[in-house]
Amino acid sequence: MTFDYIITDYITGKAVRNVGPEASRQIFEKFLVEDKGYAKKDIRVDEKLVVQFKGEDYVSAIDLIVYCRQKAVMAITCVAGSIGSYEREILAGARLVYDYQIPFAISTDARDAVIMDTISGKTTGQFLDAIPSKKDALKMFESFKFEPLDENRKEREMIIYRSFNLEKVNI
Repeated sequence: MTFDYIITDYITGKAVRNVGPEASRQIFEKFLVEDKGYAKKDIRVDEKLVVQFKGEDYVSAIDLIVYCRQKAVMAITCVAGSIGSYEREILAGARLVYDYQIPFAISTDARDAVIMDTISGKTTGQFLDAIPSKKDALKMFESFKFEPLDENRKEREMIIYRSFNLEKVNI
């Protein structure tokens, strides 16, 4: 027997099913606002991402995107399992979702986190403390590079994103 509980999303106020990684996402949303100083309006939930694979569009979503000065600075995937299993997925998503690469790609279970520099793909921090606060993001903002992804890499990143993201396809 399965139980689907409806809860209210902390950021949007909309009803959501509390299944899979949803509990982690709710904890993390609250963490971003209450501990890291972001306003709810700074955070987009389930940001649509369309990737193409073998000529077909696959619609998915990135769990959270955090904005600072009207630019996305963090793309976040919230997971119920091993955060390491989702690093490559969110890295590809942070490279593809907009016409520029979002500076940070983060995988979290709301207890731990891996923070990556999207352009280099290198891990820049681990644990929740390493996630930039709004104050930190504002200080770093001028050093962020909002570069587009090289067109020659887009197809490869779309394949990677879709491969890691099969359970979210066509939501």
